[in-house]
Amino acid sequence: MTQLHELSASELLAGYRSRQISPVDALLDVLSHVARWEPHLQATYLLRPEAALAQARQSEARWLRGAPCGPLDGVPVTLKDNIATQGDPTPLGTAALPLVPAAADAPPAARLREAGAVLLAKTTMPDYGMLSSGLSSFHPLARNPWDLSKGPGGSSAGAGAAAAAGYGPLHVGTDIGGSLRLPASWCGIFTLKPSLGRIPIDPPYTGRAAGPMTRGVEDAALMMQVLSQPDARDSMSLPAQPIDWLRLAPGTQRLRGLRLGLLLDAGCGLATDPEVRAAVQAAAQRLADAGAIVEPMEPFLTRAMLDGMDHFWRMRSHMDMRTLTVEQRGKVLPYIRAWADSAATLNAAQVYEASQQFHATRVATVRACAGYDYVLSPVAPITAFAAELPSPTDDPLRPLEHIAFTVPFNMSEQPAASVNCGYNASGLPIGLQIAGQRFDDLGVLQLAHAFEQLRGAQRPWPAPPAP
Repeated sequence: MTQLHELSASELLAGYRSRQISPVDALLDVLSHVARWEPHLQATYLLRPEAALAQARQSEARWLRGAPCGPLDGVPVTLKDNIATQGDPTPLGTAALPLVPAAADAPPAARLREAGAVLLAKTTMPDYGMLSSGLSSFHPLARNPWDLSKGPGGSSAGAGAAAAAGYGPLHVGTDIGGSLRLPASWCGIFTLKPSLGRIPIDPPYTGRAAGPMTRGVEDAALMMQVLSQPDARDSMSLPAQPIDWLRLAPGTQRLRGLRLGLLLDAGCGLATDPEVRAAVQAAAQRLADAGAIVEPMEPFLTRAMLDGMDHFWRMRSHMDMRTLTVEQRGKVLPYIRAWADSAATLNAAQVYEASQQFHATRVATVRACAGYDYVLSPVAPITAFAAELPSPTDDPLRPLEHIAFTVPFNMSEQPAASVNCGYNASGLPIGLQIAGQRFDDLGVLQLAHAFEQLRGAQRPWPAPPAP
């Protein structure tokens, strides 16, 4: 018998409408499941069962009256640490910052509350979100449910682990260079990094996006209809559009004649693992067999672009850390501290040249994608790496070698998804990245949904270790 924590959001909502499922019963089952997993995964922050139960009881009363308050009423959801929730501290994954209660909900939190979602917990992240791992000076070390010796990826580390482990169906993370897609790839789940501004976020920043993290495309689409609602606090947000996010029905029929670019070499960074390459090629072949036109692409990201973005981010973090006291700086994760401090010797000309690489990356990405409806690639060149490592290289002077497939689409503002397309010989998931033209977020969801249908059944989701 399917347990309630295994149900999708759409299945839970159908159960609430028919009164076969109660939001309280659903939450209690999720909480019980989390209790079995959490000592091993350490994915949550501010897990408060009684507060969540109070929300679930309110939702139950609304459903019994036949008056749900929104399209996600009673569905459990988690939010990443760096998405502010009113009255709660926002540590940004680091022990260096004072724990000051947030004055208001950030836009994603506000929209989910308005839609009736039940906030189960916040989820963990590394210091300042500047790692693709679950290593943090504030949170316990997060781990990957597929293999507890591996990390879930980051910086939306806890969200990726929670989605794969079944901590309810809906999770929200953020992404500035791959922080949604990397954990989605390494945890075998689905995510959409939307076009910049599609989901309002506060504070906004170049390339920064919030997005849904779910086990499947349909639940992500459910979240998009809520998260994409306007919020004036995001000065970079897109104008509100009447997008029918649930229009996924065209399925595999829409593949016929689509031009898909296939990018297997990022141009710099870590070499693509043969098992990752094979899984992505097999996924592309499935789409071609269904009628799409798949063409190989030449790499377009250069070492100068990747290093320039890295050096600029180092300087930004270096300047941020100069505002900290000596005691506070001592609490920052040593890897992050070493990475940021390495920018101290950069001169003004070097910082200027580094800053120009963001635009250079944007121009190169848009130009490379212009001839295609969508671009297929690995999300990452490797599968999940050791949980204790801050990055695959474990070298603060080579920190971004694994994001060369993902970061271009942050700079170009294009939507890009990660959908599971296979497993390596050790059983670790492999993500297929699907990137679309700017503003074509719905098209990316539809193509990912079509691929889900072609892909067929996946391996069973991981279960908690036996007590």
